[in-house]
Parts: sequence; C-alpha cells; structure tokens
Amino acid sequence: MSVTRTVRPGEPIQRALDEAGPGARVVLEEGTYRESVWIRHPGVTLTGAGAGRTVLEPGGGGPAGAPRLHDAAEDVVSGVTVYGESAGGVRVEALSVRGFSGAGVYAHTVAGVSVRDAELRGNAVWGVYLRESTGCRVVRCHASGSQYGGVALSFCPRSDAEITGNECTGNAFGVFVDNSSQARVTGNSCHGNAIGILLLNQVYEGEPEGGVRDCLVSGNDLYGNVLAAGAEPDGLGAAGPPISGVGLALIGAHRVTVVDNRIHDNHPSGESVMGAGLVLGSSKDFGGDDVDGCHLLWNRVTGNSPLDYQLGADPARQVYAGNTAGKGDPQDAPGWRR
Repeated sequence: MSVTRTVRPGEPIQRALDEAGPGARVVLEEGTYRESVWIRHPGVTLTGAGAGRTVLEPGGGGPAGAPRLHDAAEDVVSGVTVYGESAGGVRVEALSVRGFSGAGVYAHTVAGVSVRDAELRGNAVWGVYLRESTGCRVVRCHASGSQYGGVALSFCPRSDAEITGNECTGNAFGVFVDNSSQARVTGNSCHGNAIGILLLNQVYEGEPEGGVRDCLVSGNDLYGNVLAAGAEPDGLGAAGPPISGVGLALIGAHRVTVVDNRIHDNHPSGESVMGAGLVLGSSKDFGGDDVDGCHLLWNRVTGNSPLDYQLGADPARQVYAGNTAGKGDPQDAPGWRR
C-alpha cells in the first residue's frame, strides 16, 4: 500500500523519498529546501505547494552515489534526478527548481516520467533533460536561463513524449528534440532564446543511434528569439554552431508535421548558421540526413529577419500548404502566400 509523507522546510527530502518506497506521494510544504534529490523507486510523486512557493535550491548536499548528469563533470549537480529502469512512472510537480549546476530535472533510462506545473530557473545546463527514455511528459512548466535547452529530449528513438503548454525563455534552445522520434511538441510559448524549437538529427561519436522521425510540432508561439548562442567558448550553447534569431528549425528530420504555429518577430543579435525565422536544413555534413517527408501546413511566419523562411530542402520531398509568410527563400515556394 502506498503512503503519503509530508516534508517541511529544514527536513530532508531524500530520507522521505527513500523511506516511503514505491508508489509513495511525498508532499513538500511551502518554503525553500537546499538539497538535491534522487528518486529511485517507481511510481513516486514529488509534489510541492506550487511553483514559486516550494523551492528546491543547491546548498545542503545530496544523496551519496546519485548518478551525475550525462557527459558532465562529477561535481555537476542536478536538482531532481530520476534514473534507471526501476524508477518509472514518477511525477514531479508544483515546485520550483533553481540554480543547480546541472539540470533542474534529469531523467535517464526511465519510462513514464511526468514533470508538470514546475518552474526550472537558472539551472546551468538544462531545465528539464530527458534522455534515452519513453512515455515522458513535460506540461505547463516554465524553463528559463539554461546554457542549452529549457526542455530537451535526447536519444529517445521511440519517445512517445509530450511537451506541451510550456513557456521557455532565456535558453540557447527553448525546446530541443535531439535525435528523438515520435514526440509531440504542442502549444508551447518559446521566446527570448537563441532558437525557439530545434529538431536535430546528428551523429555523435560514442552516442546511441540518432534520427528525428514522426514528430508533431503544432500550435506553438515562437517569437522574439533574439539571443546569440554558440559564439563564446563557455557561453550560451557553447557546444554548437552560432545560432541566433530563429523560431523553428528542422535539421535532417524525417516525416515531421508542422501545423498551425505562429513564428514571428525573431531577429538575430549575432552570427548565425541559420538565416530565417523558420529553417529546414540538411545535417549530412555532420552525419545526419536531408530533411524528408515533412508536412508544413497553415503556419504563420511573419516579421522575422533577415528572412521569414529558408527552405534548404528538396520541395518535391515535402508538402507545403496554406502557410503565410513575407520574405523567404525560395521566394516563390509553393504552399506559401503573402
């Protein structure tokens, strides 16, 4: 039988999680907790009194032996870690996770993790980072101020992931679908990043097989993405190429449906390998593929600079219909009206 444990500020969250066991509900009362936690049991719910009311911050240590963020130094600490096949069905909700040197929430090789109604602010590397996992949900969260992605899905080939209703701002990538397939990215507001939403198929040495296939990008509002990433050795998006002023990019993706998005008023503030609010491009030069089989339908792409769209893909291999834009490349692309 599952149990409910209530934790008050000053009491250790980790002890409550460990003692309560599988299926437990651990309730954090309003206040600030200076601790990182590792959820090891399945079916656990970690819930607060609401974002901004229950706050998890670094400063009080963390669980011994907690898995570190993938590809990070040992001293990098994430706020909430969910790791391993035995830790499925976990919910993290209604709290703020701020200022950690890794991710706000880090989930690896798990199924059915849900992050809802949470604030992930000022976590150095990622806001929410979901890796090699399935069936995960990130819903109605606010993710800001991370060096790479506000919400990121990485190497999840059959993700069945839902990223919906989130606000992502002040990151290199608002939402990053990195070598992951079967994801639904819907109803998000991404602004004040270097790029609002990026779907990227790229091969990395020593990493699992990549690819981005069969995703839905729908109903998102992508605007005012003006930051510059990838230009400084230790700066925003340092591991990638220079990017600035992009709303949405599909790079080497296959069979992605992009429908009813607003992509507007995105302007570069620095150097960028992409030159429009909406970009379709190949990743063959870095081990990926050409864009293929994508459908772009009823999107409004306006007020971006230097171009509204840049379709660096064979138009015969995509479907464009009912889209609105101003200036694009090619200017006379079928399926686009002024």
